[in-house]
Amino acid sequence: MADVKLTHVKKIYSNKVEVLKDINLDIKKGEFIVFVGPSGCGKSTLLRMISGLEEISAGTLEIDGQVVNDIPPALRGIAMVFQSYALYPHMSVYDNMAFSLQIAKVGKESIDQQVRKAADMLQLTPYLDRLPKALSGGQRQRVAIGRAIVRRPKVFLFDEPLSNLDAALRVATRMEIANLKDSMPDSTMIYVTHDQVEAMTLADRIVLLSAGNIEQVGSPLDLYEHPANVFVAKFIGSPAMNVVPCRIEKTGEQTQVSLSSTVMVETPIITGSSEQAKAAFFGIRPEDLLVVATEAEGFLSGQVTFVESLGEATLLYVTVPGCEEMVIAKQAGTLKTQRGDTVHLSALPEKMHLFDDKEVSYRR
Repeated sequence: MADVKLTHVKKIYSNKVEVLKDINLDIKKGEFIVFVGPSGCGKSTLLRMISGLEEISAGTLEIDGQVVNDIPPALRGIAMVFQSYALYPHMSVYDNMAFSLQIAKVGKESIDQQVRKAADMLQLTPYLDRLPKALSGGQRQRVAIGRAIVRRPKVFLFDEPLSNLDAALRVATRMEIANLKDSMPDSTMIYVTHDQVEAMTLADRIVLLSAGNIEQVGSPLDLYEHPANVFVAKFIGSPAMNVVPCRIEKTGEQTQVSLSSTVMVETPIITGSSEQAKAAFFGIRPEDLLVVATEAEGFLSGQVTFVESLGEATLLYVTVPGCEEMVIAKQAGTLKTQRGDTVHLSALPEKMHLFDDKEVSYRR
């Protein structure tokens, strides 16, 4: 399998719209990389540039050490799985999976061996004689994945392959892709999704994009626990991290943070900062907030505006004086708390995040 390297890659359309801006990324052999981000961030365009379906406006793309900017898609050693399946409706599952090998004039015995091996891996063996119309959406997507596997590509590309499936099928097919990843540990896979659950559960590393820029690259837990900026902090995690404007009042052995005229927080020292006063953003994840008995024990107090009981957890939407947005606290199990109640919230200092007013993290 191959590594993929993008150096100063840009995509600019004829109307001078810059969709991707100076992308630099190294993908190692055997990695499962997930491109994630909101609609319009450029993730699918980046995948299509790697596949050769979109031209690169500037920069270089290397696959296995070879610059492939001007090499056609069929010669790049990639296989792509689309969200629309793109199966031949008149062909059986077996023939759909075998077609590319037949075109390449691979011997019948070798084709049969590769197709049956892929079908066994994807639990498709009982369906090899069926037409696509006799399959569920999840089974059709597995056929599309099997068709890519038999080609033995250098790099697998997945373009939102689960977006057309219902919730239950998405979970089942996500498990199949995770199993595929484990059964092919040397395969390089690049996967595009807008679903952060897919990104968190499948990726070795996540590439989070916004407005044509890479905001952060790292393991799922790295992005969750150490977000590089406010965008990453609010995008990764559900519900999103609570982020409110604040002001650093003092730095020294401890950092004193003012969230409003009445709320103060003491956190560990901010590495590399010696300023006495600075505008910033304070962040805390809903699941890291704890409901405490008294105002003295907490650092945020407010009135419950809305309660969502999910069974395994309860979400409290709290209006806090001095905070423009409601603060969300996620508590395990069920609570007797009702709308209109006053609650006091606390958190461990190591769970707190500080970001500067340019949305660049200066903590950690």
